[in-house]
Order: sequence, then C-alpha cells, then structure tokens
Amino acid sequence: MKQIVVSGIRSTGRLHLGNYLGALRNFVQMQREYQCFFFIADLHSLTTHPTAADLHGSVRAVMAEYLAAGLDPKLCTLYVQSDVPETTELYLLLNMNAYLGELQRCTSFKDKIRKQPNNINAGLLTYPTLMAADILIHRANLVPVGKDQEQHLEMTRTFGLRFNRMYNTELFPEPQAYNPQSPLVKIPGLDGTGKMGKSEGNALYLSDSPEDIRKKVMRAMSDNTPKAPNEPKSEPVQNLFALLRAVSTAETVEFFEDQYQACTIRYGDMKKQLAEDVIALTTPLREKIEMYLADDRLLSDVAAMGAEAARKSAKETLQLAKEAMGIRKL
Repeated sequence: MKQIVVSGIRSTGRLHLGNYLGALRNFVQMQREYQCFFFIADLHSLTTHPTAADLHGSVRAVMAEYLAAGLDPKLCTLYVQSDVPETTELYLLLNMNAYLGELQRCTSFKDKIRKQPNNINAGLLTYPTLMAADILIHRANLVPVGKDQEQHLEMTRTFGLRFNRMYNTELFPEPQAYNPQSPLVKIPGLDGTGKMGKSEGNALYLSDSPEDIRKKVMRAMSDNTPKAPNEPKSEPVQNLFALLRAVSTAETVEFFEDQYQACTIRYGDMKKQLAEDVIALTTPLREKIEMYLADDRLLSDVAAMGAEAARKSAKETLQLAKEAMGIRKL
C-alpha cells in the first residue's frame, strides 16, 4: 500500500510564486506516487478572523489555483477542510489530552500573539492540535512540511503517541516529514529580506496581472552602492539573483552575473528582465486560474468529490478513535 501524504494551504489569500515553485510543484509529482490528501485549510484561517465574504472568495481562489498548478482530482483527494466535520471532532478529542504548557511553548503561537496582540484566541493556542487532527484523521505516514512547521509535526507525533499509549491502541502512526528527491526551492520576497509570503506583503501572486508584476518587481529592493569586483552581494541583491535563477534561463543568469562581477550591472535592466520572465511563467497559470474561477459548477464538483473521499477515510479513523476512548452508543 502506498504511503499517505497530507498537506494543506491556508485559505487566507492567493497562492504566490514561492508556493508554486516550492511545495506545489512537489505536490504535482507526489500525487502520481503516493495516496495524497491535499486540503484548503479554511478553519485554520479563522484564527485571523477573516470576513465571511473574504473566506468564501479565498477558498474558491485557492481551489482554482491548486487545479491550475496541476493537482488532479483523479489522482489525489483535494478537499476543503470544513467539508470534513470528522476533522473537527477529532480535534476536540485530541484537545482533551493536549496540555496548556506545551501549547504555549509552540513557536508559532508566540509569533502570532506578537503579530496580533488584540486577537489572541483559543484557535491560535490550539492551532497545533487542529493541524494534528488534519494529519491523524487520515493516519498519514508522510507530511510535506517547511522548516517553520517542523515543530507542529513533532507535536502531531506527540499527540498521536500519547493517544495510543493512553487508550492502549496502535491507531495512529508516527508521521514523518516528506523529503522530496529535489530540495524545496526557497523563493525570497521582494523586500530584500526573508522568504516570499502573504503576511509579509512581499509576494508575486500567480493571479497577478503583467502590469502588477512589473510594478512590484521594479519596486523590489536592490543596491545603489557601487561594489568592487568579487565583493559579496548584499542580501537584497542576493534575493534578486535567487529570483532570477528560479524563473530565468541559465544564459540570462550568467549574463547578469558577469555584469555584476564587472561592476557594470544596471539593476533596473535586471529587474525588467526578471519581471518579463515571471510574466512568461505565470501567464499560463493565470489564464487557467481565470478559467476555473469562471466555472462554479466545476469547482463545486471537485470540492464535493474530494469531500466524499476524505470523509470515507476520516469516518473510519474517527470511529476507531471513539471506540478506543470508550465513546459508544448506548
């Protein structure tokens, strides 16, 4: 039997170039080799209190973008998190044995309460438990996670093993991080520091128009300080070259590297080339996204098919978990 892989993307906005060149390309390959569950994490997004209109629109957008990026509902299970109520029931059961101290020590919780001090809700505190439920509900063996999510995966193992020990069962496996054959590509943001992300406001989105891409790239941080030959690149310039390597030809990268080493580089010209190469990469994706967004029936059918398959897996796990805990009908 093929190993089960689970992964989700929060439905708080559009997918960006980093998502596509990083995780999504691996997802497309994984669906051909493993039994995969990919979901749109609309419940997780509630920790930031999006409006009702924003939430539904984001779910539709992310579903369209998943499909445009190459996820095939015939090869994988693609569903909306809230369409599988068994996940939230398992989340409740796991919370009964998740302890305050370990949840408060979670790095992501500390980061979130610093970023949104006026919205420290219970969902933020128990975010790792819901993530564990997403994984354990399908008894997954493998989970593709970035460095920022490794602690959550470790907590998932803790919750699963604790459940097995407390209720004398071997229901939950120990999910491991999925390591693709080719390492994940880290796409830097346009602000000169860190990786590309929605919350950082430094992203190029798959659905961005060519005009938006040109404007964003031309505003990207570079370096106005003249450099001596062979002097190391500043972080903003390193990021520009990293973006160039991700989307441009080897010849293009070599051309600007030679200019940099000769101290004749014009960052305006480099950014113009970078923008056009990003446009060439994302235009086919944007056109597919627009096509899927215009077809409500197709999006609905894909979500329904995914929910049916996900619930079949989830119902079996939840029933076994409740029986192990002694929760039975009279």
